[in-house]
Amino acid sequence: MKPAGVDRSDASSRRPLDGLRVLDLSRVLAGPHCARLLCDLGADVAKVEPPEGDLLRFYEPRQHSLSWYFSQHNTGKRNLSIDLSRAEGVEVVRALADHSDVLVENFRPGVMDRLGLGFEQLAGTNPRLVYASINGFGASSPEAARRAYANVIHARMGLLEREARNADRPPQALGWNAADVTAALHAVIGILAALQQRERTGRGQHVEVAMLDAMLAADDVAVNLANGKQTLEAPGDAIFEVGGEPLFVAGVVGMGSRGIFRAMRRPDLASDPRFSTPARRRENAAELRSLVGAWLAGFPDLASAEAALAAEGIATTRVYSTAEALRLPEVEARGLVREIDDRGGGTLRVIDSPWCFSEASSGIRGVAAYRGEHNREVLREVAGLDDSRIDALEASGILSSRKPG
Repeated sequence: MKPAGVDRSDASSRRPLDGLRVLDLSRVLAGPHCARLLCDLGADVAKVEPPEGDLLRFYEPRQHSLSWYFSQHNTGKRNLSIDLSRAEGVEVVRALADHSDVLVENFRPGVMDRLGLGFEQLAGTNPRLVYASINGFGASSPEAARRAYANVIHARMGLLEREARNADRPPQALGWNAADVTAALHAVIGILAALQQRERTGRGQHVEVAMLDAMLAADDVAVNLANGKQTLEAPGDAIFEVGGEPLFVAGVVGMGSRGIFRAMRRPDLASDPRFSTPARRRENAAELRSLVGAWLAGFPDLASAEAALAAEGIATTRVYSTAEALRLPEVEARGLVREIDDRGGGTLRVIDSPWCFSEASSGIRGVAAYRGEHNREVLREVAGLDDSRIDALEASGILSSRKPG
């Protein structure tokens, strides 16, 4: 952990992935988030967009023609706009891939092969390339061609059913794209592992992460269902209203029950046949929650209830909205919410990556790029194209760009 008061993005420190070149051919969320994390770690990321632009560019709200959502997942990357529906555009991307360490894509399986940009096709001329594919169900899956968005995965993996059962309501879509972000994180881990192996073998490889696999792997209780349980018990934690505010209390039906009984000045409840064992507490969970709720209702405010529970080692917190959480002192102290240039003389607040290194810096840097803003710069520097070749690509419409105004 960096010492207190040290900026995690200190420009004087080197970043762990300085010098690494990443070609980002992905769109929307899972792939772009993966590539942005690599960028935060120091990689030089070049994002390639189609002439019509990444769908995220059109998400509202927007500020100086840049979507907040697009900026969150693409800040720090250089940007090219290349028409991959034409052979000349594919050749330009092949030239970029020949000089890249990592390629990130999140098309459905087979799309990149049909474009001539599949792993085997690119590894033939750049055997050191680490090629990362993020998709819904995996190339070897019978559902490989199925369209996959985050809530499709949430529904298919059982998350929506479980949340609905626990809340005693019909299933509802999740309010954030957990499957995309989880797959992105697993892809980053796979990429870093492949780069480490490349140090030993001199060769890159294909790394594939399926969103469904990533979510099931991240589900810490799925192992119980894999071994024959038909359903999972409702969480042992609970939320109560205290002084007009919601209070989360950990372990009410679980390991925290004895501490809660002591806080209630009811140690006798620990030997009560209804609550004396984990199984009996689960069977009588509604009654146990009712007893704890009635006790908590007697407190004048949330702070005094938290103090009584904390004295017995019980973890609690007020239930916050995300907007409130972003303003918490502990979040501000960590510098997680960062201000970046909004490209119009003002600033935009984005959420940084969470790492703090003792011997390196990390985190969001730079600004979000306009479509095609770095066409010429990247093609000269990375692919080695001269100005006359770039001029011809622009004239033919293979390259395009769009800035405000």
